[in-house]
Amino acid sequence: MSRTIKTAIVNGSLSKPSRTRALLDALQDRLAEELALDVEVIDLVDLIEDIGPTLYRSNLSAKSVQALETIESAEFLVVGAPVFRGSVPGLFKHLFDLVELQALDGKPVMLAATGGSARHSLVIDHQLRPLFAFFQTLTLPIGVYGTPEEIQDGQVVSEALRQRIDLAVQLAVPVLQTLRKKTESAAHTAEVVQLEVKAA
Repeated sequence: MSRTIKTAIVNGSLSKPSRTRALLDALQDRLAEELALDVEVIDLVDLIEDIGPTLYRSNLSAKSVQALETIESAEFLVVGAPVFRGSVPGLFKHLFDLVELQALDGKPVMLAATGGSARHSLVIDHQLRPLFAFFQTLTLPIGVYGTPEEIQDGQVVSEALRQRIDLAVQLAVPVLQTLRKKTESAAHTAEVVQLEVKAA
């Protein structure tokens, strides 16, 4: 049986409910049609009071440390943030300021964003992609951006947005399948080594 891919979904919205969470849910559902995922969701809104005034990881509550460890230990990240006046929330950036520097090396990341109009759509390439390039992640080629007209009452209502989600997933699947095969091969090799050690 193929193993699941350990996945962290990070919702950078400071509201609940939020269009960003609706978009991330739609991406998760579409990805789950193609791959077996073991998903944990982190909603930044639940961490505001703790992360907001904290400069150092050592001062965080156990809940926030666990959220960071979920991000760091994931094999695959799906990250979304809202855009307001040309930028993502400062607390979203601060969350990743607290992530260990080398923890995300080489990990695939799918990017998403929402905003009040299409004029903010370049935030994916101008802000999110450079942030995750700094962490030396493998940002997947297509990000997904949604507007209020496309996401209503917690649901994707736009056929164009559904098509963008489909394209993002189609391009992500080969990368994630390769990741899963490498992980399965490494796990098998480790099992063989353990058996050889026991038999020696």
